[in-house]
Amino acid sequence: MHIEPGVVDGAKMAFAYATAAGAAGYTAKLAMDDLRSHNLGSFAMRTVLAAIGTFVFFEVLPHFPVGISEVHFILGTTLFLLLGAAPAALGLGLGLLVQGLFFAPTDLPMYFVNVTTLLVPLFAITAVAQRIISHNRAYVDLGYSEVLKLSLMYQGGVVAWVAFWAFYGQGVGAETFQSVLTFGAAYMLVVIIEPVVDLAVLAGAKTLRSLERSGLVTKRLYNAA
Repeated sequence: MHIEPGVVDGAKMAFAYATAAGAAGYTAKLAMDDLRSHNLGSFAMRTVLAAIGTFVFFEVLPHFPVGISEVHFILGTTLFLLLGAAPAALGLGLGLLVQGLFFAPTDLPMYFVNVTTLLVPLFAITAVAQRIISHNRAYVDLGYSEVLKLSLMYQGGVVAWVAFWAFYGQGVGAETFQSVLTFGAAYMLVVIIEPVVDLAVLAGAKTLRSLERSGLVTKRLYNAA
């Protein structure tokens, strides 16, 4: 979902800096919450795993330019369910930064735009999960409907932010509308695939109970809240 360089520029980038700063602050809050139930070593390992996963999603998995942005298989819900909200948020930001620094330097000017687009939908599914998932239910026991709701929320949020940046940066016009619609339609492929991936990963995790005490996954994966 990389917003193309130049879509937002000049003074308008100030809003991107502000939203990214807000996302960083909320990530810090989530990190403090996480550290109340996990030790620092576990938190660090899960953050590294999330960063590696993000890099793989962006650079290794298929991706292609469509309309105003690029379509990537950003499995944000998968990272959230396996690793927890704070490690997922930090991993998304770090993975995006590594990609920009070493593999796609032309994307760096849009880093704050792109990181907002990734993180704010993650915060949304963190809040939604607290509402739709019973406190006495582990993530490995989730069904398709719950996973689909989270995936729709995350991927829909990404599309919504891409549309916002497009109209904010380029104005409301026929060409921008066309680019956004083309991107949104192509992104539905991710919405279809992600819940299936999530369920497969959760099913795999359910058979690997040894992960429960490894510190490599969030405690919520196997335990009630």
